[in-house]
Amino acid sequence: MKDGCPTVVWIGLFLLLGALVSFNLIPESAHARHGSAKRDKVSPDLRERARHSLEGERIPAIIQFNGDPDVTFEADVESKSGRVKAAFSHFRARAVELPASAVEALAARPDVSSVSLDRPNIAFGHVTATTGADLIRASNGINSKRLDGSGISIAIVDSGIDFRHVSFLDRNNNQRVVFSRDFTGEGRTDDPYGHGTHVASIAAGNGRISNAQYTGIAPNANLINLRVLGANGSGTTSAVLSALDWVMANRAAYNIRVVNMSLGTPAVESYKNDPVCRAVRRLVDAGVVVVAAAGNNGTNGLGQKVYGQIHAPGNEPSAITVGAANTFGTDERIDDGVTSFSSRGPTRGAWTDILGARHYDHLIKPDLVAPGNKMIYAEAEDNYLVTQYPALDAGVSPLDRRKMMYMNGTSMATPVVAGAAALLLQANPGLTPNMIKALLMYTAQPLAGYNMLEQGAGEINIEGAVRVARLIRRDVTAATPLGRPMLTSTDGPTPQTTIAGETFSWAQGLIGNYGFVTGADLITKYQTVYRLGNLLSDGVLVSDGQMVKDPAMLSDGVVVNAGVMFSDGTVLGGGTLFLGSDLLADGVLVSDGVLVSDGVLVSDNALNAASVALAMSATKEGDPTCPTHVRVDTGIDCLNY
Repeated sequence: MKDGCPTVVWIGLFLLLGALVSFNLIPESAHARHGSAKRDKVSPDLRERARHSLEGERIPAIIQFNGDPDVTFEADVESKSGRVKAAFSHFRARAVELPASAVEALAARPDVSSVSLDRPNIAFGHVTATTGADLIRASNGINSKRLDGSGISIAIVDSGIDFRHVSFLDRNNNQRVVFSRDFTGEGRTDDPYGHGTHVASIAAGNGRISNAQYTGIAPNANLINLRVLGANGSGTTSAVLSALDWVMANRAAYNIRVVNMSLGTPAVESYKNDPVCRAVRRLVDAGVVVVAAAGNNGTNGLGQKVYGQIHAPGNEPSAITVGAANTFGTDERIDDGVTSFSSRGPTRGAWTDILGARHYDHLIKPDLVAPGNKMIYAEAEDNYLVTQYPALDAGVSPLDRRKMMYMNGTSMATPVVAGAAALLLQANPGLTPNMIKALLMYTAQPLAGYNMLEQGAGEINIEGAVRVARLIRRDVTAATPLGRPMLTSTDGPTPQTTIAGETFSWAQGLIGNYGFVTGADLITKYQTVYRLGNLLSDGVLVSDGQMVKDPAMLSDGVVVNAGVMFSDGTVLGGGTLFLGSDLLADGVLVSDGVLVSDGVLVSDNALNAASVALAMSATKEGDPTCPTHVRVDTGIDCLNY
């Protein structure tokens, strides 16, 4: 099946490993820039667009500022025959339309940090049992039965939500889509495309249909519907920024603790310059978990593995970036693997210095994987995807408000993690976004035979993550010193989970930008990297191309393992080395077109809009027919979910 259509454009999901600009003992702090190196403030795709623009054409762009823009800025834009379309008060940025001749002149302003193209974006297209969500609701004590996301709001930044679908009611028939707003200019908040409704129900759909066979991960969480993709599934960077700006302003009023972004655009720029990445960082620093899809560009037209196709904002270090796992329709996880279409790292975003040299980010991504193949969830009424591809209807119900469809993609894996984040926050409201990201990676199951550029720390394990979250002390704050006990018990939990009769070990470590950080201290003792305003990777320093631990950020029991590893079936930290720390050196092992062990590294000329069409076509795996395990709906609501 196709998680989208070849004509659409803001896509969600992709990544790579980045080369460092400096090898000094300086961590990548939450707001680090490019050091003292002079850089080109105009993004390469904007410069290319300006070079080939037509006479009289105005180019859409995003201008970011070093601080507040000078009072002369708007007049300067107008004097150059441009116009300001939108201001993002929380992100120090403006959406503008400019003639090609004005791009360089505005970039030269001292108050301007960077000028980027207002890029097009597109969407991508038994779970509670196999992820462990059922376990925490059924077997961990009487209170666990109410661990369903209640009180937490998840913002769905997508193509809209068909709120009339039965999946979005609570047990008292109240509507759980508590706010809707359109940022596309189409003047509607429903879902004519069909992507957002499906995504929202994976995160938080109820279990009323088909005897709770297609229950979402957090089935009683509230949903915030922020529509940024139009009727054809495409949208713009400025629309996404407007939605994130709204979240920043209204997060407390609606208790928005999680944002789901099953969309994206090619990562042309470094995350340090990309306007959406920077907006994501602001939200995470403010305490909001942002979950982003890795992308669907895992193979090329020759069927080869492709490395380096993670898209923005999945290339942002503070986001939880999610790849897609294939469960093959079984609750047992022994047969699970990473889907061929799931985008692999390292991140390929780059910035260009004034001499024209490109400096790549090359971060290890995704952070983890979650089920994303043949997912059966809510179908928006008369949506474009099912109209164009009727086989996507799962045959569950003849009633419009109870119909279900199935889709593939990292778009579908992402809301699994967003729903899991809501459960963790319900279990322990004091968790920071970095704590949640750490728990999800630490308790993940490494999938045998896949490297960290494919699966991150491994496949999501909600049971393990919730078990640890419940043990974390409620008095842990930003003032808690490094190394203080973080759990209410003296001993840490057994690092294993049993799902469908199979017991597996946890990853017991975290991705740290360029390597893997391991040690029981990560969950038994407080780490400074968990504070708001920090990154998990801040505890890893780079000196002369070698990675070392920052003792001010990580406690003595934490170990830094350099390089990218294959899982040996137990923990990634004990796996086979896939690529060494030479990945840190610009142009050594990670350079355009160089073979990366078992696949091909994407070259710069592939990081453009052509990636969109490939992403959309790459989501078809297997015969697009109704899976044999589909349960037909009786039309009678099941409330025992």
